[in-house]
Amino acid sequence: MQRGKYAQGLFTPKNPEKYIGKGTPKYRSSWEMAMMTFFDNNDHILHWASESISVPYRHPFTGKISNYIPDFFCVYVDNKNKQHAEIIEVKPRSQTIMTEARNKGDQQQVIINTAKWQACQAYCKRNGFTFRIVNEQDIFANGRPNR
Repeated sequence: MQRGKYAQGLFTPKNPEKYIGKGTPKYRSSWEMAMMTFFDNNDHILHWASESISVPYRHPFTGKISNYIPDFFCVYVDNKNKQHAEIIEVKPRSQTIMTEARNKGDQQQVIINTAKWQACQAYCKRNGFTFRIVNEQDIFANGRPNR
């Protein structure tokens, strides 16, 4: 389903036993949809969820405690058959790295995201997870999903 300029809709897993989130997963961009498809189809992914974890953080501009809800949580096995749990955020490079920010809005978003991600990294450390930020270069090569 397409709403506005971003792809949005409900994702129906082909392997529903792997999805451990509540309700039907919702994607808010074609990048999130590509990630969901990857999780669903990849044999190394044991479990995954969308927007299933809430991490409190201090908003850098207001000073108020807010909740950050990362895009994904997944559990996978590596090539040595070792299991890993990871929280993954999907964001454009322009909102992840200050030198890539295209305008003042992107710069503010980088500052807010940095606060969220620092809190999430501490959460991950306490829970034995890793944290990864994925951008368009990680998902797409030459306009096509990386496989």
